[in-house]
Amino acid sequence: MTQSATHIHPEPHVTHSVFNQAPPRVDVNEYELDTVLVEAVRRHDGAWGDAELREIGALVGSESFKHDAHLANTITPVLHTFDRWGHRIDEVEYHPAYHRIISAAIAHGAHTRCWADPQPGSHVVRAAAFMLFGQIEPGHGCPVSMTHAVIPSLELQPDVAASWVPKALSRSYSPELSADKESAIFGMSMTEKQGGSDVRANTTVAVPAGTGGPGTEYLLTGHKWFCSAPMSDAFLVLAQAQGAGGEGLSCFLLPRVLPDGTRNVFRIQRLKNKLGNKSNASSEIELDGTVAIMLGEPGRGVRTIIEMVAQTRLDCVLGSTAGMRQSVAEALWHARNRAAFGATLADQPAMTAVLADLALESEAATTTAIRLARAHDEDADDQERAFRRLATAVAKYWICKRGPHHAYEALECLGGNGYTEDFPLAMRYREQPVMAVWEGSGNVIALDVLRAMTREPESVAAFDAEIGKARGANRILDTHLDRVRDQLGELSRLDPAGAQRQTRFTVEAMALALQASLLVRYSPAAVADAFIAARLGPDRSFEYGALPTGTDLGAILERH
Repeated sequence: MTQSATHIHPEPHVTHSVFNQAPPRVDVNEYELDTVLVEAVRRHDGAWGDAELREIGALVGSESFKHDAHLANTITPVLHTFDRWGHRIDEVEYHPAYHRIISAAIAHGAHTRCWADPQPGSHVVRAAAFMLFGQIEPGHGCPVSMTHAVIPSLELQPDVAASWVPKALSRSYSPELSADKESAIFGMSMTEKQGGSDVRANTTVAVPAGTGGPGTEYLLTGHKWFCSAPMSDAFLVLAQAQGAGGEGLSCFLLPRVLPDGTRNVFRIQRLKNKLGNKSNASSEIELDGTVAIMLGEPGRGVRTIIEMVAQTRLDCVLGSTAGMRQSVAEALWHARNRAAFGATLADQPAMTAVLADLALESEAATTTAIRLARAHDEDADDQERAFRRLATAVAKYWICKRGPHHAYEALECLGGNGYTEDFPLAMRYREQPVMAVWEGSGNVIALDVLRAMTREPESVAAFDAEIGKARGANRILDTHLDRVRDQLGELSRLDPAGAQRQTRFTVEAMALALQASLLVRYSPAAVADAFIAARLGPDRSFEYGALPTGTDLGAILERH
């Protein structure tokens, strides 16, 4: 063989050495690392839940839990309308990872612990638990949230509540549909294809099976356009009641399994092919003589579910906030473990500013979310209830709208890795919009704020009192608070059409006023001053990373 034919073999695996990559972000305690959340929980009377929150933090930060979150969002639910012999079964099959996740969330009371053990800070601890689980796997939060939110509506019908509330309060979870279960998770199905948010346009008909009226059985026939978590044990639905028992849009409790063990008529037509929220099955359903029990007064269906809506709107805030925390944590982890141009990414001035701005947004959302949770506790006085009526809607509008762009900017911090499904921020980017859509998209929420201002003026006074607690601490904030008062006054003087056009602008100003005032009162000066300058100052910018000169970036990032 000639010299030219000789093959020279390189050292094995030289081209496959992996360096300058962040290690896996696993086996961390997500609660202990979240300084802002820990402070907020303790500040708002939730310190008694600290031990269990630490336990949850370690669980959701574990490698196994994060792997389950990945599996649940990549091996997605499958609908089986019939079994192999042709029997109609209407079942959704989930990957076992999903069941492990939701079982853990329920075991730790992320659903109804605040109702099971009401005391100062109960909603705070429950909110923190819900956020920790949702930070890693958001899809399971839908049935967990609805099970939490259904309690006030059930309690309007004491005879129904006696059998169903203990099941909802249980910390056990079983995915099987059975009338003998000691636990239950709940879903809801309110909207129809012709109405959407205008639920009064519903055409589903409810005919009394007997005398009719509250607490009695009706037979429902109709089509529901969105039914989340169709394998839940029971659902709240709206339908047009008929008969001598009363007429009009009413609320009904619909069980999947009847007391005799037979399946209720609940035909799952298809699963929605959603942008995100992949681990959670959302569906369209047909009702055809389906048995349901009326809750509350006939024709008062919206009133019956109104507190449920308020609770799920708060959970939208919690969910978006949890997503922001995940985005900040993943972006910081990557930037602190990867170098470019002679320094770690986190120490490059441009990247430092982006990371600090993302952290500011997350801190403002977390501080606001936990303050709202405290306002929902049972010891809330009239002032607190009035405040939460308006503030929950305001926060839902703004924080949920900030979520998608926040996730995108964090994703960009990871570069190409962030754009792949192997890293969690691609999932988070697809997930965040659902919180802005669920329980009222932007216009619906803005109009609800307008409705509260008109019908419940005490909510405006309570909101003004809350944000006014920060007066005198920052000149820019004081100017903004004056501007909010002027805008609210102007809004009250406009005709209905003019008020609708102006409402979104005013709600944004209110949300920023609330966040800034809370940061002034509860966060370090470096955080509050930077947020106010960046969001309310003359050079304000909603593009992340455009922080004013002189911002103490290190102090902000140290908290995250």
